[in-house]
Amino acid sequence: MAEIVLDHVTKKIRGSTVVDDISMSFSPGVISGLKGVNGSGKTMLMRLISGLIRPTKGQVLIDGEVVSKDIPFPRSLGVLIEGPAFLDDYSAMDNLKLIAYPKGKVTEDEIKAILSEVRLDPKSRKKYKKFSLGMKQRLGIAAAVMEHPDLILLDEPTNALDESGVDMLGDIVKKEKDRGAVLIVSSHDRDILEDISDEIYDLEQGEIVRHSIKGEKRSES
Repeated sequence: MAEIVLDHVTKKIRGSTVVDDISMSFSPGVISGLKGVNGSGKTMLMRLISGLIRPTKGQVLIDGEVVSKDIPFPRSLGVLIEGPAFLDDYSAMDNLKLIAYPKGKVTEDEIKAILSEVRLDPKSRKKYKKFSLGMKQRLGIAAAVMEHPDLILLDEPTNALDESGVDMLGDIVKKEKDRGAVLIVSSHDRDILEDISDEIYDLEQGEIVRHSIKGEKRSES
C-alpha cells in the first residue's frame, strides 16, 4: 500500500497562495480528515496529491516517487473531487462498467456488489440524468472505491447525502481502512470527520492550523 508525503508543498494560482508550505504524510490503514471552509485549501490539496495540478514549490511523493515528475498520477487511485460526472444517458451499472472496462480489475459481479453497498439498485435502468443529487453522490463514491485502490480521495463525499447515506459512507471507508488503503476525506462538518477519521487536519487559508488524532488532545500547528 502507498505512503503519501507532502514535502513543503506550495501552490499559487494567479499570484494568490492557495496552499502554503504544507508538509504532512498519510499512511496505509489510516483515515485522514481535512476540515475547513470553502477556500481553505482542502480541494487543492487533493488535486495536488492526485496529480491533477502541480505544486509551485515542493513535491508530493508516493512511495518515494514524485508525482508529476517520476509518475504523472498515483499508480492506484480512486477519487471523488468536486462532484461526480457520468454519462447522462447511461444507468449506474453501465457507467461503472465503462470506467472499469479499460483496467479489467473488477468483475460485473463486483460492480453489482459495490452498487448495492452504496444502496443503488444494480438492476435499475434509470438514466443518470434522472438521478437525484444523493444518487449521483452515491455513484461517485462507488466509482472511487470499486477497484479497491491503494489511495482513495473523497472531497466532501457527504454532500447531498441523507443520514443513511452518511452511515453508508462510514461503513465503506472503514472497510477500505481495514483493507489497508490510504484514505483522505474532506468535509466542512467536524462531527462527520470525528466519527469516521483517525486524525483530522484543520486548514485555514491554505495552511494547517491544527492536527488532532482520535483520542488525543488537538495540537496547534
